[in-house]
Amino acid sequence: MPPAGSGSRPPRPPGVVVIAAVVALEALELAAAALWLGIGSFSQPPQSLASSVFLVVLTLALAAGLAAVSVNAYRGFRWTRSAAFVWQLLMVALAMPALFGGAVPVGVLLLLPALAGIYYLFTPRVVAFSLRTGGEHPVL
Repeated sequence: MPPAGSGSRPPRPPGVVVIAAVVALEALELAAAALWLGIGSFSQPPQSLASSVFLVVLTLALAAGLAAVSVNAYRGFRWTRSAAFVWQLLMVALAMPALFGGAVPVGVLLLLPALAGIYYLFTPRVVAFSLRTGGEHPVL
């Protein structure tokens, strides 16, 4: 067992795994949406090819960013908590119109993982795990 002052980190709490899994699934969903948009661009003539390509590239960039947040949240980097929180708030904002607009299953599928992610982002064990006091990357 390492000494107390050696910068040892607490064990990975289950909340970190939940956050990383939720964000990873959302990244996969965005990648699938980008694929669907790309296929749609070729199967139907778009109004503007430039805007269609831009939308696909933007969606892929968001998916890559969420994938990076997921991997680094699992590793315990502090910066991922704010990125994951903002994304989960956006998911809640998307879920509310779906819930109240009649698409209840879609709204629930958007809302429940986002609420779980938000809950676990603020649990004390997850916060303690994401605070780096030493190690190989003290700045991040």
